[in-house]
Amino acid sequence: MVTDLRVLVVADDPLARGGLATLLAGQPGVIVAGRVSGLDDLVAAVAVYRPDVLLWDLGWNPASTVERLGRLDTDAPVVALLADETPAAQVWAAGVRGLLRRAAEADQLVAALAAVAQGLVLVDPAFAELLIEAPGVSESARRLPLAEPLTPRELEVLRLLAEGLPNKTIAGSLNISEHTVKFHVNAILGKLGVTSRTEAVVRATRMGLILL
Repeated sequence: MVTDLRVLVVADDPLARGGLATLLAGQPGVIVAGRVSGLDDLVAAVAVYRPDVLLWDLGWNPASTVERLGRLDTDAPVVALLADETPAAQVWAAGVRGLLRRAAEADQLVAALAAVAQGLVLVDPAFAELLIEAPGVSESARRLPLAEPLTPRELEVLRLLAEGLPNKTIAGSLNISEHTVKFHVNAILGKLGVTSRTEAVVRATRMGLILL
């Protein structure tokens, strides 16, 4: 039986915590298990709320928050919300699995949370190139940067491609038409600089965009 994804909202600003909880309220497949400050004992909070994933708003001055991220010891992956001027490479090096802008819409948040909970990586196009430059990314990925970052929807399609699913099944899973799936697949191939679905999955895996 499919269960709702349990999300722990983390933000130093109580208004940000409340706003994110409200944004996620009522979204299908997601439940806000709790909301805490980044200054709280997060290990204890994870033990209490048992989240599948953490949604962490780093605020406008994230220097100390990045340090706390690096010290966090939990199996629950983290999706970080960043301001545009935040040093995304430093946040990525702290061990997060998703990077989104603070202005992300509810559907983008849900897609990112679901992806990282399944062991995947999801990065807003605004930060994708910085991710390729971040520590821990393979040298092959550094030598072959993306011509253009993948969109959140393209990352969803890519994840399903990695599962070996045909276009018809992908269309049904994402509630879009087969024509739209073909459009996304062609865009993915072009952005990754490959000519086949298999090559796309291999290269995306080497880049850390998806995990098999």
